[in-house]
Amino acid sequence: MRINNYPKFMIAKLKYDTMRATLSLAIIAITAFFSCGQKSPATTNLTNNNNTTMDNVLTAENTDTATFANGCFWCTEAIFEQLDGVISAVSGYTGGQIENPTYKQVTTGETGHAEALQIIYDPKKISFDELLEVFWETHDPTTLNRQGADVGTQYRSGIFYHNEEQKQKAEKYKTELDKSGAFNSPIVTEITPFTKFYTAEDYHQQYFENNENSNPYCKIVIRPKLDKFRKVFKDKLKEVQ
Repeated sequence: MRINNYPKFMIAKLKYDTMRATLSLAIIAITAFFSCGQKSPATTNLTNNNNTTMDNVLTAENTDTATFANGCFWCTEAIFEQLDGVISAVSGYTGGQIENPTYKQVTTGETGHAEALQIIYDPKKISFDELLEVFWETHDPTTLNRQGADVGTQYRSGIFYHNEEQKQKAEKYKTELDKSGAFNSPIVTEITPFTKFYTAEDYHQQYFENNENSNPYCKIVIRPKLDKFRKVFKDKLKEVQ
């Protein structure tokens, strides 16, 4: 099957199915302590200085914005920030009912927020379609309010569109993937208009990069997922400096 101009799409899908199977075994092997929702380190400053939204940052005419929720943002940030054309991938919260939520509040599942990424990208280098391709391929969009061992509405799958074009493309991909049988179950990804994005606490940013050698979750869950991603999307990665 080909979607739009992506003849490699289903090849990537088959490869990612293998990745998901490997990841599932790793997740089963870990305890709840090693989930994304584990308690924050005691030494961490939990002050949430996110009174401004990303709408006020990096709004240059030559960039665009995508907002995705696809599970623990520790994992997804590590993936999207490696794509050529992505200027920044910021972890945060969106889709909820209260202003300036903290991580502790979001993990209760009572604020309505999802852990999400605000992606600023150069559309001349990478398109929204390509970002969608990576989005669909690097998480399970068929599990409601869950990604592996991470359970709760904060881990739901979602695309928060910024304009009508993003909405149409997201809905088209979702419909075509469901019709194709690319996944064994129906896609439950929500496609809703973007409202506000609140940047997560500092210790969540570049989490994998800063904690790979200290948090078992990074080695057991994120590292295998990241390695598989690099193999499937090697032609879309930034050049190593």
